[in-house]
Order: sequence, then C-alpha cells, then structure tokens
Amino acid sequence: MTPKQVLEFAKKNKAVMLDVKFMDFPGLWQHFSVPIAQLEESTFEEGFGFDGSSIRGWQPINASDMLVIPDPVTAQMDPFTAQPTLSMICNIADPITKEWYSRDPRYIAQKAEAYVKSLKLADTAYFGPEAEFFIFDDIQYACNQNSSYYFVDSVEGSWNTGREESPNLGYKPRYKEGYFPVPPTDSFQDLRTEMVMTLQAMGIEVEAQHHEVATAGQSEIDMRFSPLVTMADNLMRFKYVIKNVARRNGRTVTFMPKPIFADNGSGMHVHQSLWKGGKNLFAGNEYGGLSEMAMYYIGGILKHAAALCAFCAPTTNSYKRLVPGYEAPVNMAYSSRNRSAAVRIPMYSASVKAKRIEVRFPDPSCNGYLAFSALLMAGLDGVLNKISPGEPLDKDIYALSPEELADVPTAPGSLDEALDALEADQDFLLQGDVFTQDALDMWLEYKREREVDELRLRPHPYEFYLYYDC
Repeated sequence: MTPKQVLEFAKKNKAVMLDVKFMDFPGLWQHFSVPIAQLEESTFEEGFGFDGSSIRGWQPINASDMLVIPDPVTAQMDPFTAQPTLSMICNIADPITKEWYSRDPRYIAQKAEAYVKSLKLADTAYFGPEAEFFIFDDIQYACNQNSSYYFVDSVEGSWNTGREESPNLGYKPRYKEGYFPVPPTDSFQDLRTEMVMTLQAMGIEVEAQHHEVATAGQSEIDMRFSPLVTMADNLMRFKYVIKNVARRNGRTVTFMPKPIFADNGSGMHVHQSLWKGGKNLFAGNEYGGLSEMAMYYIGGILKHAAALCAFCAPTTNSYKRLVPGYEAPVNMAYSSRNRSAAVRIPMYSASVKAKRIEVRFPDPSCNGYLAFSALLMAGLDGVLNKISPGEPLDKDIYALSPEELADVPTAPGSLDEALDALEADQDFLLQGDVFTQDALDMWLEYKREREVDELRLRPHPYEFYLYYDC
C-alpha cells in the first residue's frame, strides 16, 4: 500500500487508533499507539518521536530522541485489540540526521537484501523458518538473593499421568512421543487451527500445523517461505498471533528453546534459497540436486557456523538444546534427507522450485532480522569465495563414535563460546555495511553483560542437590 492507500484502508476499517511496532535489539517487538487522527501522509516521512534510551541495546540517554517511521506496505488491522486499530511495522531514524539507525534490526535486514542485489548474484533471498513452541497451562518463576525456581505445567505433561484432575482422562503424550498422535492425545488441534486461521486472516500463508515431539504441548506451525525482510516481519507477526491466541484461550506460549528437562527442545529450522529472474539458483546437478552456488552457500554456512550461533542460538538457554547425544544438530556437517546434520537438503520433491537448504541449529529465541541476515551473509561469503563444504556425511551422525566424529566441527557449547566465535569471525558480516561494527560490538556487550554474566553470578537450584552437603 501507498501512504494514501493506508489512510483509505484505515477509514474503510473504521480504525480509531494507530499502533506502531518495532524491534528492540535482542528481538522483542515494542509498540505504542496514537489516535488515528494523528496519521497523515506526512507521517511516513516525519514519523513519531520516542525515547530510544529506554529500548534494550539502543541509544544512551544523552542521545535518546529517536523517530519511528511507519512502513506503509505493512499496514494491517490488529486482530487482538478491543477497538479497531491499524498496525504498522516501523523503521527507526535519527531525528537530527534523518539517517536510518544502525542498530535497528529491520534496517540491517533491509541492507542484507540490498547487498544481494548489489552483487548481481541474485535478486531475491527466500527464507522459511519452522518455529517450534510450547503451549503451557501455567508458568511460575522467581529469582532473588535467597531463592530461585521455575514451575511449568501442562494438561498434556507426561508428569501429570498420576495427578488428581477430577477426573484425569489420561492421553498425555509420553516423553519424546508427541510427534503426530491424533486427538485426544493431541489436545491442541483446535487451538493450533485457531492460530492458523488468525495468521491467514493477516495474510500469512500457512503450510501445515502439528504437534511436535515433546510432551506438554510442543507444537509447530509452518509458514510458506518469503523474501528475507517480509519473512522476518512475518515471524514477528507469527509470535504475536501465537502468544495472543493462546492467551485468549487461557494458555501461555513460550519460544524458549529448552523449557523442559529430558525432552526435546524447540528449534527453528531455516530453509533458504537464492533466486534471480524467477529462477531458483539453488537447483542443479550437484549433490542432492543442488547447484554449485548452493554448495558454496553451504560451505559459507559451515565455515561461519560457530559465529552464526551468536545470532541464531542467541540465549544461554539455547545451549541446553544444543547438547551432543540428543536430536539437536550440533555436528556441523551437511547431508540430504538427514536430520542429524546441521545443514540438511530436503528431498521431498524433485521440482527445481523446491530445491533449498535447511539450516537446523537456529532456534526461535532469535531475532529473525539479525539471524536471517547473518545466515545470508555467511552463505554469500561462501559463494563469493567458492568455499567448499567438503564431503557430505550421509550417516546417522548421532550413532557415530567420537573417533568417527573427530574431524567434524561442533556447535559452541555455550553462549559465551558463540560470542567469542563471533568476536573472532565477523568480517563476513561487515561486507556491504550490512552489520556495522557498532551493532556487532553492542550485541557482544549486551549479551555478555546482561545474560552470560548475570547467569554466571547466580547459584543454580541443581547445585544445591549436588553440593549442599559438601
């Protein structure tokens, strides 16, 4: 839509409020609302002012004034507000220079798309994330100087088979047996369908929904692939819809990678391909039906995998999922059909339009704008420098011995290790000014000070079990 069309759209839908949404640096949507009368065509150039110092990872307080500039192509009616509300996703600008803000994740993603086109290798980078999540009935947690705990519960939790529920009707998925059982074992079929209907009403095409492997309501809803920025926008809409549909049904959703001990965590496998002039550049006659370009793209992903984890698995909790011996893909190898590899080549279809790669180590705690941009930059580095991915590993990697895996790199074992890898390997992200040094430095500083150090300082409840009597 053009700015004029947005005004007509708001009038047609009787909007009384405008809600502007934008990303903080770590990856949560922020927003504020103004009466719809304040929306004019000039708003799309002048924007609205706000305090940038109050947003995580942004401006210092002595330079806090910032502008949100609505993007007219993102205009939609918000499905969750009591009063008709027009919603738009925004970019961030400096009020003095009018330049786009280097730490705005959406701007970084827009620069990544522009970089692809500037290289004339491709005109579109398609992304398709599969974001898994848990649906819980209750969540309680606290952490202070003398206590720390969390408690999650779900009517589907296998731990509740013996709970008094007046009556307990059973049908609770056993650990690691939640993949595809029909109702009543899958008790969230209708809730996920309501989520799908809401997503589709917002223009997001959905391919499938299903229960996932873990007990306690683990689920997946798959969106159809889209260009990078559109897909990152849709991922934020996706999380917004999933959480709010769950809440209006008396449930709560988390995209934490590992909220449940001893069962599968939630990943976000990211499908990727490059296209030009309507042609899929990843289709060819190389291994798995891929092109030489696609093989080099895989080479770039594998070369920079450890650094990529700082954006694709960006929380301390991410490394409770990325543990050797479980289903998470910690081995940085590639293979066709093989879900034990970090990079998989899907083989469902022989169609050239379906050829793509699937990177399996990301998780849904990530900032999609940053994660997709980093993956693209790593892949492009592989293409530009003709980085070979080596030989495929067409085996059940989980069944291999340590000796057989000696030459296969593994994912970092902690967020701290991933951040160290990013600090040592970041030149590929700086190409085309996609990521700036300022943005990378702030990411490293924020993650180390606000997450790694904060967790390191606190005793863990399990340490009392292990050591209290020492």
